[in-house]
Amino acid sequence: MLTLAIYLLVILARGLAGPCIPNKADVILVYCYPKTIITRIPECPYGWEVNQLALGGICYNGIHDSGYYQFTIPDLSPKNKSYCGTQSEFKNPLYHFYNSIVSNDSSVIVKSQPVNYSFSCSYNANYLVNQAAFDQRYVLFWECLTLSSSPHLTHAEICPVPRVATVHVKNGSSGSFESQLSLNFYSNAKFSSIKEAPFVVETSEIGSDIFAGVEAKGLSDRFKVVLNNCWATPSSEYFYQIHWPLITKGCATDYSILVHENGKTNRATFQFNAFRFRNIPKLSKVWLHCETHICDSEKFSCPVTCDKRKQRAEQTGGVLVAEITVRSKCRGWWACVSLADIIFHLLFVIGFCAVLL
Repeated sequence: MLTLAIYLLVILARGLAGPCIPNKADVILVYCYPKTIITRIPECPYGWEVNQLALGGICYNGIHDSGYYQFTIPDLSPKNKSYCGTQSEFKNPLYHFYNSIVSNDSSVIVKSQPVNYSFSCSYNANYLVNQAAFDQRYVLFWECLTLSSSPHLTHAEICPVPRVATVHVKNGSSGSFESQLSLNFYSNAKFSSIKEAPFVVETSEIGSDIFAGVEAKGLSDRFKVVLNNCWATPSSEYFYQIHWPLITKGCATDYSILVHENGKTNRATFQFNAFRFRNIPKLSKVWLHCETHICDSEKFSCPVTCDKRKQRAEQTGGVLVAEITVRSKCRGWWACVSLADIIFHLLFVIGFCAVLL
């Protein structure tokens, strides 16, 4: 009974309070997160209550929070009901998302000046992800690089607008997917468990399979990870002159590299053989770099298909090639010469003499 009484008193107080005091500060704050967009406008803009403002003219999901009206798009996917009429487009290399908060009063008489708070968020589609992969020496130690997980946050500027007809306030802000990307190593081809660093690869294990992948966490399901190019260098410099290409235009560069999935999910995975660079100090690091594209599956076909017949049959770049010499134990030179070799050399001598004569 006490709770019900308090609730009724709150409703009565609101009724007696009358309309809110109009606020004419033309400001919109936009927070562009990797998966979510949050917008805030000053409370009671030009006399409008929060329940009279709609996100995209569709969703009345605003809340009153510390002097602001806050509207949220929790998932950048059209399949989500709270997408609220958000529009998107791709202008290489940026994804743009647009929406607005508008006044929408169904009453016969409109007593407040109409408002339209337009906003946008832009995200780069391409990222260069890298990390120190391993030390180039007889015992190889692997290191992982953890990318920052703090979201990219931008605030709007105060925009002067004309005080006629509908009040328009615009803000274009930028976000980033980079904090959600990580380059990982895995225990096996199932890619189910990430290998903790550091782990050791013995010299005898050079040539063994290494499982790697780039994963994006916390993005909308519409976005898929595509590896355009991956390569290894003995330096942290992306475009170091000595390098070994692993993936080019989304496909493996040779038969020893296997791309498991590329553009199908929020993770792209591949495997290659452990190796060493030639003529490089044994204690230098080998770095792995991947040009990563975030593909919008709502607009494009993201999976990469490769023609295996076009893959090169030889490795390129500064890869150490082990030369193996096989020696036989023979007792005298005649024990190492076959009958076929004797006949071949005899015929060669006879032919040579015939030419001279």
